[in-house]
Amino acid sequence: MKLPACLLTAAFLAMPASTVFAAEEKPAHPAAPAAAPAAAKPDLAQGQAKFTAVCAACHNADGNSAIPANPKLAQQHPEYLIKQLQDFKAGKRTSPIMQGFAAQLSDADMKNIAYWVAAQKAKPGFAKDKELVTLGERIYRGGIAERQVAACAGCHSPNGAGIPSQFPRLSGQHADYTAAQLVAFRNGVRTNGVQMVQLAFKLSDREIKAVADYIAGLR
Repeated sequence: MKLPACLLTAAFLAMPASTVFAAEEKPAHPAAPAAAPAAAKPDLAQGQAKFTAVCAACHNADGNSAIPANPKLAQQHPEYLIKQLQDFKAGKRTSPIMQGFAAQLSDADMKNIAYWVAAQKAKPGFAKDKELVTLGERIYRGGIAERQVAACAGCHSPNGAGIPSQFPRLSGQHADYTAAQLVAFRNGVRTNGVQMVQLAFKLSDREIKAVADYIAGLR
């Protein structure tokens, strides 16, 4: 049955405004999300300049430290280096010297330095203790099953190259530095690596010295 025009008009006027105009309020197509800004590329020239000014005195001009207590940084994964610098700056990794230097660096500085030094060629190292190197190799490649110590090679690769963004390169690193870090993890002095704290806690001084010396000769 066809309603009179007056009744249709009255019905229309009685409808809630939200009903009448709902179709007009909703856009035909939802707005697309804004694209995330592209991450800035590292400035290698700035990285070299900042490294020379801040880092070279301890880590050498090309990142191949000649001081056994200071780590070689050349060819290290940049993601790992950035994290360590951030941890030093935030106090998550303690070192009066490194905390002081890291405090001077912006996030951009850290990125530039890390990518520049990662592009430098690492110089090989050498194992020195023939009596311990066999023990070190056994731990590095096979772990210590009876104490549930995982093989180092599982995370850092058989040749010590590590895995970018996850685990640092170890091959050729100074034995003194590696041993000092393992002791720091074991003793709770260094805590910014849960896996390493749990692993190092199970190692004796002799085992730490052995695996550190073996790592120094990895190629």
